[in-house]
Amino acid sequence: MQKLTSSVYTFEKLIRNDFLYVDKTEYIWKLISEGPASFFMSRPRRFGKSLTVSTLKAVFQGKKELFKGLAIYDKEYDWKEYPVIHLDMANCDARTPVALRKYLARVLVEAASSHRVSVDIHEDELAASFESLVRAVANTKDSPVVILLDEYDKPILNALATPEAAACRDVLKGFYSTIKKCESLERFVFVTGVTKFSHVSLFSDLNNLADITMHADYATMLGYTQEEFEKHFAERLDDAVRRLGIPREQLLDEIKTWYDGYRFHAKSATVYNPVSLAQFFINGCEFSNYWFSTGAPSFLLEVIRKTDFNFERALNEPVMGFAFSAFEIDRIDPLTLLLQTGYLTIKSSFVELGETQYYLDFPNREVKAAFKTYLISDYSAMPQETIGANVFQMVKAIKAKDIHLFMNLLKSFFAAVQYDVTTDSEGRFQLLFYSVFLLMGVRIEAESRTNDGRIDAVIRDGDCIYIFEFKMNQTAEVALAQIRDKEYYQKYQHAGKRLLLIGASFDTASRQIADWKIEEA
Repeated sequence: MQKLTSSVYTFEKLIRNDFLYVDKTEYIWKLISEGPASFFMSRPRRFGKSLTVSTLKAVFQGKKELFKGLAIYDKEYDWKEYPVIHLDMANCDARTPVALRKYLARVLVEAASSHRVSVDIHEDELAASFESLVRAVANTKDSPVVILLDEYDKPILNALATPEAAACRDVLKGFYSTIKKCESLERFVFVTGVTKFSHVSLFSDLNNLADITMHADYATMLGYTQEEFEKHFAERLDDAVRRLGIPREQLLDEIKTWYDGYRFHAKSATVYNPVSLAQFFINGCEFSNYWFSTGAPSFLLEVIRKTDFNFERALNEPVMGFAFSAFEIDRIDPLTLLLQTGYLTIKSSFVELGETQYYLDFPNREVKAAFKTYLISDYSAMPQETIGANVFQMVKAIKAKDIHLFMNLLKSFFAAVQYDVTTDSEGRFQLLFYSVFLLMGVRIEAESRTNDGRIDAVIRDGDCIYIFEFKMNQTAEVALAQIRDKEYYQKYQHAGKRLLLIGASFDTASRQIADWKIEEA
């Protein structure tokens, strides 16, 4: 049985050290077999982008022996060796244009050294320096070059929430424009990143890149399909069944719930996060949050907080295709950012009036629970462990059908929100409220539609359905009266369950749930 790793991203190192490699070279061959071409692909962090770049590098270095037994080995390909300029931005920590210019200059110096060419590198003339490097390598090797650019957007994401973001983008825009300018000297170009910034800015000079991010042919190029998972992890699954003492099908369902669910085309299969899956088996088959713990999305949380983003609407209403498009630094759409960074994904789609619309959701339990915890912690300034303990007690209260205890716990939660945290906007309050409900893991319908309005929240648990209406700076009776007057409960009268109506008020002055009333429909 081959070894597992979640920390080795070099293809040659994986193969020579007998680590597991799930064969993706059929996609690699398809990319390179049509002659000179340039591609862009975005995927969430730690999803296999760097390994893909490394695999392409090994192919273009003509290292055919590494690919024995893989799909590309017997394909019609000449395995000619090309000079590869590999630019990796993953380790860039620059947050100002000055620091970024210094970093890019070092990258060019290292590239020139690796190809043993002499090039004058100037921090204030990065585009010209890059062009000189490409021409020097092509002339010295008497061959077109391959350019592999990994994590192109890392320098922008470093500065995304700062005033320096636009200036850093402009530095990169000029630097990357060289790739288009040197097109005649290039055999192949592949660019990866987490996000896609609009062609109006960064990509305006790179409009020759074919974007395969949401292309059906490459939707499962990164990550593992269910078939790949069960094939390559068969022995480990057998061991896990014995270790955990549960049936194989139950184990497969549980692993799928935790780590599968990413979809990069509406009609494609879902894929597993490769890092999370490897970590699950490396850590003794323990279900836990692995992917999210590798780096909290601070820039994303800040964007959500600044815009008072309506999370529940995004999870319950269909969105148009433009949600998947690129965006500008000064006009960041949190929904687009959430999709591109992997915190939301496509769950289903339908066509209406000739337009495809999409329903979105968290990919899996790992992302949902972890992101909600981080989000609540960010909004409330409460420690994550405190949030987890409070939510656990709320779940117990709902399971025990003790709604007064649940409301008291919810009240205690808001009492713990730090004083300097704003909760006087309805969007901020609702986000905290809904996030708590979603973290509980109960079946919740936020802003549930009826024929006469929208219910704030509905929880279904066991033989009970709880219908909530919250009012800010109004009485609990007003909230309860709205449920009665609009007959929100009618939607659920034929469910054969108890219907409990809960009207509650939130007082912005005391920053607290002031009162609630409960009655049975």
